[in-house]
Amino acid sequence: MTVPTLMQSHQRKVYVTQLHKFYTELSQAAQRYITDHNAVNMREAGLNSQAALDSFFKTYFNIASDCKDESVPCFAPNSEYRNLSGTNIYSSRPAFITLTSGVSIGYGYTTGAGDRLCTLDVDINGAKGPNIAGRDVFIISLFNNGMVDDYHVVSAPGTRDEREKAYNDYCLSPSYWTGCFGKILNDNWEMNY
Repeated sequence: MTVPTLMQSHQRKVYVTQLHKFYTELSQAAQRYITDHNAVNMREAGLNSQAALDSFFKTYFNIASDCKDESVPCFAPNSEYRNLSGTNIYSSRPAFITLTSGVSIGYGYTTGAGDRLCTLDVDINGAKGPNIAGRDVFIISLFNNGMVDDYHVVSAPGTRDEREKAYNDYCLSPSYWTGCFGKILNDNWEMNY
């Protein structure tokens, strides 16, 4: 293997490790939230609005910066983000934070979306580059049962086929920047694209 290939492979492993760490942290926080409220799911525990979601993040995560409804400085300026095809993308969530781990999150409570409670734009290394969806930026969802899965999954856990379809239809498309997270889940925490 050449040095650039080795460097690229190493960087992908670093991104996936950081993503997996955040995934685990979010999953554990959701389960603690349910347990702490002696409930069977997130809605019963009280997660039923943007304000409740804000409280969830402030209670269960170590927040370094609360950017409120402005993406910058938690995220880089929207003009610096691209999808895998090179098309400009942007985050338009109602709230933005950066965790002490360096992960930046744009999040919003989701209404009328079945079991999905929250959609999150996650930049695993904050405003630092490369700021490419599918590399260091992902869209994921938190579901009523406390599980975390791909944005395109209807209810968690999603099926392998749902995730593959989302990957093929959206992750590699020049028009979208969703579906990459599910591919990583399907491939057992490997970035094989």
